[in-house]
Amino acid sequence: MSANPAAKSVAKPASLRHNEIIALFRQHGFMTMEALAEHFAVTTQTIRRDINALCDADILRRRHGGAELILSARNQPYDMRRINNLEQKAEIGAVVAKLIPNSCSVLIGIGTTPEQVALALAKHDHLTVITNNLRAALALSTNQNNQVIVPGGTLRFPNPEILGSDADKLFRNFRADFGIYGVGGVDTDGTLLDFDRMESSSRHALRESCRTQILVTDNSKFGRQAPVRGGHLSDPDILVTDSPLSPTLAAMLAGNTRVVITSLERDADLASDPASAATTSADTAATGSAMTAIAAGK
Repeated sequence: MSANPAAKSVAKPASLRHNEIIALFRQHGFMTMEALAEHFAVTTQTIRRDINALCDADILRRRHGGAELILSARNQPYDMRRINNLEQKAEIGAVVAKLIPNSCSVLIGIGTTPEQVALALAKHDHLTVITNNLRAALALSTNQNNQVIVPGGTLRFPNPEILGSDADKLFRNFRADFGIYGVGGVDTDGTLLDFDRMESSSRHALRESCRTQILVTDNSKFGRQAPVRGGHLSDPDILVTDSPLSPTLAAMLAGNTRVVITSLERDADLASDPASAATTSADTAATGSAMTAIAAGK
């Protein structure tokens, strides 16, 4: 590996580099500034700015010569999670939208990946959508052919979500065609993890109130720790994620859960229609830039 930044291609955007930095810290626990700079072929000053941003977000903690991962029982702020792995989440949303026909009923749970599914579903017609995810509700309300139902209750500030018994009861009042939900983390044995019991309870209510369960999660959730257990990776009928599963997890799901890998779907689209795939990639990049600007207050 060359330590000279000029020896490699142009450096990745900071938001993408942050995601990869977090993944490296999950793997190694502690890393030095020099090792990170060499890995990404950027200067130590650039890495120091990245580390400062991740420390300010309570993801990393500075140590002499580098930093270490903070193992926390708290989730990241919603607006930060919203732009993390945005391109992958948007691809997941687009693939799930292809699985959902017009004129059906859909339950949508909390989280930033289900929000991307809602954005991708906005052009569908005559959907009945029940959701406690206010960002998803607003995304779908742009099409007046859709009916959007939200629960009463208390907003879980600062997250745009409504959790609790009223929200769970609303899900259980329906028998929807599809239920779409995310997760805080996936343990190495496939256990689904959340950051509090209300999140887990909400997902359980959604899962038991639909005919077809679809779990949506990007690769950063695999191996991510959270304190509350709430189901298993083999529970849903369909799992949509952006990268191939480990052999161990893939074996757990064999013959039970349909696994859709968006990176493989994208490669297939590129092979069949390069121009269309390039346009989609450009659109996703533009959306990511806009959302990053919004989150930064620009």
